Amino acid sequence: MSILKIHAREIFDSRGNPTVEVDLYTAKGLFRAAVPSGASTGIYVALELRDNDKTRFMGKENKSKFGANAILGVSLAICKAGAMEKGVPLYRLIADLAGNPEVILPVPAFNVINGGSHAGNKLAMQEFVILPVGTSCFREAMHIGAEVYHNMQNVIKEKYRKDATNVGDEGRFTSNILENKEALELLKSAIAKAGYTDQVVIGMDVAASEFYRASKYNLDFKSPNYASRYITPDQLADLYKSFIKDYPVVSIEDPFDQDDWDAWQKFTATAGIQVVGDDLTVTNPKRIAKSAGKKSCNCLLLKVNQIGSVTESLQVCKLAQSNGWGVMVSHRSGETEGTFIADLVVGLCTGQIKTGAPCRSERLVKYNQILRIEEELGSKDKFAGRSFRNPLTK
Repeated sequence: MSILKIHAREIFDSRGNPTVEVDLYTAKGLFRAAVPSGASTGIYVALELRDNDKTRFMGKENKSKFGANAILGVSLAICKAGAMEKGVPLYRLIADLAGNPEVILPVPAFNVINGGSHAGNKLAMQEFVILPVGTSCFREAMHIGAEVYHNMQNVIKEKYRKDATNVGDEGRFTSNILENKEALELLKSAIAKAGYTDQVVIGMDVAASEFYRASKYNLDFKSPNYASRYITPDQLADLYKSFIKDYPVVSIEDPFDQDDWDAWQKFTATAGIQVVGDDLTVTNPKRIAKSAGKKSCNCLLLKVNQIGSVTESLQVCKLAQSNGWGVMVSHRSGETEGTFIADLVVGLCTGQIKTGAPCRSERLVKYNQILRIEEELGSKDKFAGRSFRNPLTK
């Protein structure tokens, strides 16, 4: 396959910020890919290159020579072109590259309530997620997730007011919820009202690096009266364990700061749930290897734009899986209409994808692509379900 031409252009992501789109031409035609961007980013993430012109898009780029965003756009487009050259669907090419003889449809992890850096409310923890694990197919998981989401809207209206159901970057509710436990209660109520208590579990993305100061955690970091809310890593771990005891919480992402290694290690050893590294690992092989050696977490959050290429994304996924970890493929808060990660999660057989609420087209376009893949697979489809943490052993 020969590349005839590559052209890059500036487009806009779902937050109205500039990002990169790449057109790559071969004899088989045009292959296009766009690059997302995140709001909550760890200090070890691959570097975007931006122009830093404060008069243009407010200065909005460590692949520090070319920029991870420029490299990734080309990498995604080449992968699409490769699938066309081989005459196979994109997810099948990715499965072949990863050495997977079969493909697996993931459990969707719907982000339905937000706090942290993703919301203007006072909620410290960043995301509250529902996972419809108790069904036999992806389509039904989407159905359940949508029903719970709509019931969540009604629960919020009843407790607060109608304008409290406004949605944010990822289609999730950003109501003025004050306490983390309050968010869990709302989720529990919405799941029950929808009639899916036995089929839906809960996940969280704490993004604790956002409120880590001087070896302690500030649960009031978005409030002027924060001084009394500093707690130790052990106290924060106990809070998580109370959530796990009182609610069907089965996954917690970034429960501690990206360099608070001892807290991660202690919690992972005793929590009994999926502990996901995002800011901790930043889809980087050196960070993953260090985390595996210290047994600091047991799941990788895979974001292709954190590492900067498809090849490296496949490598780190296999590295994580070889250490017995789960892998959750993830979108970014600043998204595009691209669907690449939908094919990626199916081909890599990770069993779980987080790409927003069942709301907003840049989120649903990924879920809808998985529905198409499920239809194409027909009787050969396999859904991760309750085995979402380790679907390859299902």
